[in-house]
Amino acid sequence: MKRKIIKIDEEKCSGCGACASACHEGAIGMVNGKAKLLREHFCDGLGDCLPACPTGAITFEEREAPAYDEEAVRAEKLKTFAAARGACPSGGAHPAGGHAHPAGGCPGSRMAQFARGAHGAEQTGAANTAAQQSELTHWPVQIKLVPVKAPFFDGAKLLIAADCTAFAYGAFHSRFLKNHALVVGCPKLDGVDYTEKLAAILRENDIRSMTVLRMEVPCCGGLENAAKAALQQSGKFIPWQVHTVSIDGRLLDE
Repeated sequence: MKRKIIKIDEEKCSGCGACASACHEGAIGMVNGKAKLLREHFCDGLGDCLPACPTGAITFEEREAPAYDEEAVRAEKLKTFAAARGACPSGGAHPAGGHAHPAGGCPGSRMAQFARGAHGAEQTGAANTAAQQSELTHWPVQIKLVPVKAPFFDGAKLLIAADCTAFAYGAFHSRFLKNHALVVGCPKLDGVDYTEKLAAILRENDIRSMTVLRMEVPCCGGLENAAKAALQQSGKFIPWQVHTVSIDGRLLDE
C-alpha cells in the first residue's frame, strides 16, 4: 500500500540515537553508527522522531510500504516489558516510586500510570499536604512523546494545555488537571503541527471530552487551531471548550 512513512538521510545523520529513543514503536535502530528504519510495519507515520533529530535528517515521504501493524508493535512492547521485568532486581518496580517499568526507548518517555486517591494523593503512602498534591495521572505528557493509544486515554476527559499554563495559572491542578488525561506542548518551541498526532489520539481512544488551555499570547493560537482541526479530522463528536490564561495568571474567560 502507498502511505506516509519516514525517510532518514544517512549523510545528515549524526548517529546521536535521539530518533531511536523517540520512536515509541521501535521502528528505528542504530546500525554502524547511523539511524535506520529497521521495521517499516512498525512506523505509524506520525513522526514523533522528527522533532528529536538535531540535524534534520528525518523527513516524510509517500511511497509503497507495509501497513502499520499495531498488534505487532504491541506484542513487541509486551515482550520487551517482560524481559525488562525479568532483568530488574525489584521485579519491574521503579526504584524511586514503585511503578512498573514500561517498555520502549528513552527512560524519560516510557509510559507510566499513577493511581490517585480520592484527594489526589498518589496511593503509595506518601504524606502529601493539600498544597502539594498532584493531579497528574500518567507519564509522559508532552504531545511529541505521549503514545497515540494508551490505557490512560480510555474513557478520559482530555486536557490539551500549553506548557506555560501550569506555571501561570495557580489553580491548574485543581481546576483543570483533576480527572483529566493531560497532553502539553508549545507550538512555537516544538516547531511542529500537532494536528495529526492529536487527531490520532482522539480517533484511537474513547475520549469523552476535550479541553484546550492556552495562554493569551498569539503563538498559542497554533495549539488551539491544531486541537480544533484534530477534532474535525478524527470524525468524533465530543464536547470541547477553550480557556485562555493571561500572562499574569488570570483566567480571561471568567
